[in-house]
Amino acid sequence: MSQQESGCLGCTNCFVTVPQDKYYAVEKFGKFSHMLEPGLAVAGFDCCGCCVTFRSVSSRVEQIPVTVSTKTKDNVFVSIMVAVQLSVMKEHAQDAMYKLGDVRAQVDSYVSDVVRSSMPHMLLDEAFERKDDVSNAVQDKLKIEMAAYGFFINKALVTDLVPDAQVVQSMNEINKQKRLRDAAFMAAEGDKVRVVKAAEAAADASQLAGEGIARQRRAIIDGLRDSITEGTKEQLTTEKISELLLITQYFETLRDIAASSKASTVFLPHSAGAVSDVASQIRNGIMQGSVPFQQGM
Repeated sequence: MSQQESGCLGCTNCFVTVPQDKYYAVEKFGKFSHMLEPGLAVAGFDCCGCCVTFRSVSSRVEQIPVTVSTKTKDNVFVSIMVAVQLSVMKEHAQDAMYKLGDVRAQVDSYVSDVVRSSMPHMLLDEAFERKDDVSNAVQDKLKIEMAAYGFFINKALVTDLVPDAQVVQSMNEINKQKRLRDAAFMAAEGDKVRVVKAAEAAADASQLAGEGIARQRRAIIDGLRDSITEGTKEQLTTEKISELLLITQYFETLRDIAASSKASTVFLPHSAGAVSDVASQIRNGIMQGSVPFQQGM
């Protein structure tokens, strides 16, 4: 990261202008002498740049990207991108200039060591969830190791984690099938709710219709009984009331058939005697069914 610099006058390095974002070291006959502050500085006597030379290093935060290939606990190979942000410590600028020959290679080695020792203990899903743990482990390792070379580690970030393309495709397919299953389950639940609600509505409608028919028949029976026994003390028996109800329903049925718009022919007995025969048959059936019930009691 360090580089050679020259003075601000030609053929001599007696004077030099130090930028604000750099650290300058003065070397006399190749040996380190001292550091210079930013601004115009006097380095000492020099002849044609042979006596005094300058070496500089940037004081800015520099980012070094590192890519590490490794595998997870479930044997999935992934490529991990780590961005290391480091800067030179002012009080150790001399170490940063002279101790390391290749800072990037050194950072790459430390990052690779930490990542390849951490990732094999994680499943692929855990690796995505615990990227911060890997970042902290890399940062802690680099802070200790790079401090000996005059560098301060500002941050180490795991910027990306890329599995093999086929693994990504299979993971996407798994998520796709899971969501399709959830969608099918929700659709089935919706159909179930619609069917149940429709059945409940039909049951309620049938119940209300039955109650309406029962009230209608009760009103018809009461009306027929009152109209027949009005002004008399006669009491109609249950059999007589049933016959009156059957006659009423018989004529209502004829009316509904006649009012139908469908083209059809229906043959029905239409005389009063036929109605009486029907009533007798129903009454005899009720009486025959009640006899075994009474015997059983």
